[in-house]
Amino acid sequence: MNERTTMYRRTFLTSGAGLTAALAAPALASGKIHWNLPTAFPKNAPGVGTNVTTFAERVAAMSGGRLTFTVYGAGELVPPFAVEDAVQQGNAPVGHGPTYYAAGKNPALHWFTGVPFGMTSQEHYAWLRWGGGQAVWDEIYAQRNLKPIYSGNSNTQSGGWFKTPLTSVADLKGLNIRVAGLGGEIYRKLGANAVLMPPPEIFQALQSGAIDAAEWVGPYLDQAFGLQKITQNCYVPAFNEPGAGVAVIFNTGAWAELSPDLQAICESAALTAALEMQAQFDYFNTRSMAELKAQGVQFRPFPEDIVAGMRTAWAEVRDELTTANPDVAKVRESYDAYLADATAYAADMSLPLLTGRR
Repeated sequence: MNERTTMYRRTFLTSGAGLTAALAAPALASGKIHWNLPTAFPKNAPGVGTNVTTFAERVAAMSGGRLTFTVYGAGELVPPFAVEDAVQQGNAPVGHGPTYYAAGKNPALHWFTGVPFGMTSQEHYAWLRWGGGQAVWDEIYAQRNLKPIYSGNSNTQSGGWFKTPLTSVADLKGLNIRVAGLGGEIYRKLGANAVLMPPPEIFQALQSGAIDAAEWVGPYLDQAFGLQKITQNCYVPAFNEPGAGVAVIFNTGAWAELSPDLQAICESAALTAALEMQAQFDYFNTRSMAELKAQGVQFRPFPEDIVAGMRTAWAEVRDELTTANPDVAKVRESYDAYLADATAYAADMSLPLLTGRR
């Protein structure tokens, strides 16, 4: 056995399943490396699931088979919200998902997925690549022996599917809504009961009445999950989560054992997967929205007082987190600086262009 892979022969107990499974396979005697790669999403879910399979395929092709992965979907080896834990603990060399699924470790992680009233997908990557975001991300993740690599974004999302139309902020009182990220904290401040559950559970919970509303991603994925079969009231856009970034996360020990060319291949493959994910959501969201409208789905704007309430609640949430956590303060300093510039630029360039096209 190759000594460098011995740490990855540990096993991980899958939560609720009572089964143990090896999460990382050893390097082959030929010197080739094969690792298992758990993701927080269903493996074949459009966009978010296929993002990681694209990454794995590109790495295998570009490395000539010297580095390969077996992708396991959410819950197959690791519960969706435990992927980063498995990687941090060395039970898996690499994982995939949105960083905010691990935000219980550090609330600063939300900013690397997406925050309310925040950046678009294009702005988010621009901040990571050129605005100092990646350096802050690397620093924060190094505290947990993790190496993050950006691999895509869902683009502008839907605000959610509601069984009952909204007329004012008062309609949120006591409402049970599935929502991820800091958007959940906003809804709580507005009187709703925010529930976080793994994606595969959303449809059944909404159908059974366990929740009254659900925010998932956008027309493309929402349609694939069948949310339009339960209610035809969808509110847009998602001020609570303009877009959601995903990442491939390596254990730093595993990352260090890869040769420089394999590291470069992983980074290039992740960016290829990111570009494909961007185009995939841009294209198929438009088609899905048109199809859903033809089926009677009403895409509605949020009432103005709800948007105003969300904005006020967000200011409270982010300031509370900034006071309580120095990492949040650090990431906000970098994030907010570029967000202000990007917002001013969009007001002069992108928004007039989009308005003119209508």
